Amino acid sequence: MTRDLTALSEELTAMAAADHEKAVTGAANSDDPAEQLAWRRLTARHGDRLNEIMDEVGWPTAGLVGEDAARAAWLVAQHADRQLDVQRRALRLLEEAVAAGRAGARELAFLRDRTLVNEGREQVYGTQVAGVRGDGSPIPWPCTEPDRVDALRAEVGIEPFAEYVARVR
Repeated sequence: MTRDLTALSEELTAMAAADHEKAVTGAANSDDPAEQLAWRRLTARHGDRLNEIMDEVGWPTAGLVGEDAARAAWLVAQHADRQLDVQRRALRLLEEAVAAGRAGARELAFLRDRTLVNEGREQVYGTQVAGVRGDGSPIPWPCTEPDRVDALRAEVGIEPFAEYVARVR
């Protein structure tokens, strides 16, 4: 089993590396339809594989596959935007892992917001951005409690929104 988990860890980290490589080239938001299609194929393939992994091991926690691979699984779930069934399942399994103390609330908050936005609902933590203002600052998707966003973010270890805005400009 250790060898299988090592291989799984390596596979997950390779998926994240491929995702990152496409993301830094701007494929997801490219004006080139071929680049957008390549991004969609990659994220769909990764989402399908994550679904199989969840069949095999449940949520791939750091205790099971290591920190880098667990973060990679989270990234794959984040980017499974056109596979809401995969995102919802990942969210449910990650919630269970967080409740059991085997995963972090920060990643759960990001995945919860991403899934909510993909469902056409308001997000909780203000982690998902709808666009960018002329000055370069991000515009968050609507939030359920906009006046409490920073308090909610603090509860799960996410910086205040203003600090995030200042960092990404």
